[in-house]
Amino acid sequence: MTMNCADPFASNPDLNASLINNAKVLVKNIASAECVSTQYLPILIFLVVAIGLSIVIILIPFVINKMRPSQAKNSPYECGFEGQGVVRNKFSVQFYLVAILFIIFDLEIAFLFPWAVALKQIGVLGFVSMMIFLGLLTIGFIYEWKRGALEWK
Repeated sequence: MTMNCADPFASNPDLNASLINNAKVLVKNIASAECVSTQYLPILIFLVVAIGLSIVIILIPFVINKMRPSQAKNSPYECGFEGQGVVRNKFSVQFYLVAILFIIFDLEIAFLFPWAVALKQIGVLGFVSMMIFLGLLTIGFIYEWKRGALEWK
């Protein structure tokens, strides 16, 4: 099975001339530095400097490292005294759960401040949407309270 791939420019010389003219204009614009990509040159320079500086900062400790690991340096430090008992205790999952809940409800306050400031401008729709938001957070809080997520065991 052979495909007949005819030259699309052969049948329309105007299209061919137009494409050649457009290519010439494009080359001329690139050569004269009027290309859009030159507008992004400061951003590119910033990214190169930022990445280069990050790599240098990460590599400096490996170059000037004088650390010699020893048993004393690797042991836990408790106010100058030797550790008593098991010093590598695991944190309870309850601690992380309370921390995450605190972050969630703390962010709620971050949403309430701008809402309270702009209450007159946002009108009834803004008020209703914030009440829905607060209602959902209240339902979540009650759910966590009923499950005992806020109580230490």
